[in-house]
Amino acid sequence: MKTTIATFEQEEQLLASGFDFVLGIDEAGRGPLAGPVVASVCVLKPEAVQALRARSNGLLEPESTDKKWNFIRDSKTLSEKQREAMFDFVHEHFFVGVGICDHKTIDRMNILEATYLAMKKAINSLTREISNSPNYLISNKNSNVEIPKPSLKSDGSPCRIEASEQEIQNSKFQTARKIILVDGNKTIPSLSMEQLAIVSGDKLVKSIAAASIIAKVTRDRMICEADKLYPEYGLAKHKGYGTKMHMEALKKYGPSAIHRLSFEPMKGWTKRAEGCYYKGVKYQINP
Repeated sequence: MKTTIATFEQEEQLLASGFDFVLGIDEAGRGPLAGPVVASVCVLKPEAVQALRARSNGLLEPESTDKKWNFIRDSKTLSEKQREAMFDFVHEHFFVGVGICDHKTIDRMNILEATYLAMKKAINSLTREISNSPNYLISNKNSNVEIPKPSLKSDGSPCRIEASEQEIQNSKFQTARKIILVDGNKTIPSLSMEQLAIVSGDKLVKSIAAASIIAKVTRDRMICEADKLYPEYGLAKHKGYGTKMHMEALKKYGPSAIHRLSFEPMKGWTKRAEGCYYKGVKYQINP
């Protein structure tokens, strides 16, 4: 089956319509039985936007000059090695924000609400990333928003701008016209930003695909670290998903400190005097 490669067509159309920034957002980790849910949001850096506008007619796809852009696609179509290689490439060409909600938050709120919260955290993270950048520019050439002029160090290099919370709120990014492209059929509730839900967005839209890679790699790295603490579950192999290996480990060892107790089979355990049971199968419960 031929792999669909996401394009910048959606971003270019929205930038041409008057938006200053077009953001893509995606998540990783809604389905696993353990660990956090991670969201990432990506927006093209100014030089990448300028490359898109290098041709007056039609779109300039960066794939034509650098094959690596072809690998910014749905993270599920990439191998672990490919995702790791693209992680730095995405950071090179996009401003990136990441938001994380741990297993306790998921159990307290439910996975959907925790995912939305992680997305909002990612957007706040992106705001800081852009506000702290010494050379961020408004991407729309027709925008009336001023471009900040960073101060320079003695060696001529730009100083990093350390923005306070109030400065972030008043930053040019905050006041610029923005739209966020959300993977899926639902937008993020209670978010004061224009949004557009795109079904299979990680397969179609480059910025969403970039976000899917960042979210997946970030979460996988966290789970691999957790695997060092709880090696008996094989987390590094299945990343917390309910594989046969994982379910057998749960039956033998019970849940670890990072398992989601609101998820099955943990949620469905029935406590009896002789142990805990799920659908008639006895599970060990570690103290």
